[in-house]
Amino acid sequence: LLDTVEDENFRRHVLNEYLERFRSTLARQTMFAEFELKTHELSEAGEALTPDRLDSIYGELKEEFYEPAVVDDRIAREWMRIPHFYRAFYVYQYATGISAAVALAEGIREEGEDAAEPYREFLASGSHDYPIELLRGAGVDMTTADPIEAAFSAYDEALSEFADLV
Repeated sequence: LLDTVEDENFRRHVLNEYLERFRSTLARQTMFAEFELKTHELSEAGEALTPDRLDSIYGELKEEFYEPAVVDDRIAREWMRIPHFYRAFYVYQYATGISAAVALAEGIREEGEDAAEPYREFLASGSHDYPIELLRGAGVDMTTADPIEAAFSAYDEALSEFADLV
């Protein structure tokens, strides 16, 4: 990731920032989408959405997504302060966006100009088609798990690099 940076303190700092932004964009936003889905399913089933019920759902998801970390009760009401939940079903776009961006960047890194040209065409395309089609034209098929798996692989690689520096 930072092949040309020799200052280890700077490398640690940049990697730490990258990892945190990656975690909060890919994993956390996916967890938020799962929370939204579960709460909407309960509402559609006619079940009450009490604060205690929402605390429980959110806490269970935190434990699942952040295992083996211990999740305490102080985080249970975090869902209340997340403004995304008041505009339903768009948080998944953060996770898919970073996955697509990583796939595009990795393609350019590995293939050079052969991947850069379709990326430039993607950027110039504006919104003349659906995003999924525009990304496909740039070499990223978001209808498969490949970009998400590649994003997690890039995260793992950066995490390993960070671990080697500490």
